[in-house]
Amino acid sequence: MHAITISAHGGPEVLEYAERPDPVPGDGEVVIDVAASGVNFIDIYHRSGAYPLQLPAVIGSEGAGTVSAVGAGVRDVAVGDTVAWASVMGSYAEKAVVPADRVVPVPDGVSAEVAAAAMLQGMTAHYLTHSTHEVKQGDQVLIHAGAGGMGQLLIQLAKLRGAKVYTTVSTGEKEKLAREAGADEVFRYDNFAEALRGKIDVVYDGVGRTTFDGGLEALRPRGLMALYGAASGPVPPLDPQTLNKQGSLFLTRPTLGHYIADRAELLQRASDLFGWISEGRLAITISHRYPLADARQAHEDLAGRRTTGKLLLIP
Repeated sequence: MHAITISAHGGPEVLEYAERPDPVPGDGEVVIDVAASGVNFIDIYHRSGAYPLQLPAVIGSEGAGTVSAVGAGVRDVAVGDTVAWASVMGSYAEKAVVPADRVVPVPDGVSAEVAAAAMLQGMTAHYLTHSTHEVKQGDQVLIHAGAGGMGQLLIQLAKLRGAKVYTTVSTGEKEKLAREAGADEVFRYDNFAEALRGKIDVVYDGVGRTTFDGGLEALRPRGLMALYGAASGPVPPLDPQTLNKQGSLFLTRPTLGHYIADRAELLQRASDLFGWISEGRLAITISHRYPLADARQAHEDLAGRRTTGKLLLIP
C-alpha cells in the first residue's frame, strides 16, 4: 500500500509518498480500506515537531472507510462495515490500522467522505459547545476564523443551541461563508475586540497568538476563553493575575482526546453529529479534495489559509 510518511520533523517537504507493507490487525484492532483522510492543523503540528512523534511515522489522525480485516477479540465490528475514526495516528494511507474501540459506525445516508470530514472537527465543535461550555439560549458567543472548517461547524452548533454568534474572518469572501453558516455578526481581526469589549460569554479560539488578547478583552466578567488551537502560533505565557484584572475570567486549553476517552462518550458525540447531518441540520463543507500523493500541497494550502471548509486526502 501507499502512505504519507515522515522521517524527520520539518516543513511540507518532509512528507513522503511511500510504499509500506500492507498492515495486519493485532488483537483488538481492525484494518480499514481508507476512503478519505481528513487534513487538520494537528497534522501540521505533528509534521513540524510542535507535537513530536516517534519517527519514522505515518501521519494523519482522522478518516473513514470500509473494514477489510479484524483482529482477535473484536466483537462489535465486522468486515464490510463502514466506519470512521479520529485521534488515531496513521490515517494518511490507503489502509489504516485502528483499535476497534476507537471506530464508530457510519450510518446509511452519510457518505464515507462526509464522515471523514466530520469526525475530528465535528466532535471538537461538539465538545466545545456541549461540554467545555454548554452553550445556552441567548448566550453571546465569539468564534474565530468563522469561514474555516472548524469555524463553520462551531457556528452551526452554537446556533442550534440558541446562541447569538459573532465571528472573525479576513476577507469579504470568507465573511459570506461565515454568514451562510449562520453567524449573526462578522468582524475583521483588527476591530473585533473594541466592538465586543465585555460582551461575550465564551470565546472559541483556534487561532491563538494573534487573537488571544483581543478575545480576553471581549469577554464579560466570569466569561470563558476556550483556546483549542494555535493556527497563528502559540500564545505567550500568561500571568494568571490578568484573568483577575479582566473580570475573574476562566481559561481552558482543551483537547479532543480527553472528551472521547470513554467509548460511550465517543459514540454519543459521533451519533449526534451523524444524526444532525442526516437530518440536514448540520452541513459539512468539503472545499478541497487532494490525491493522497498531494499531501504536501494540502498542508501548504491549509497553513497558508488559502482554503475554507474541510480538506480531504483521497487514496
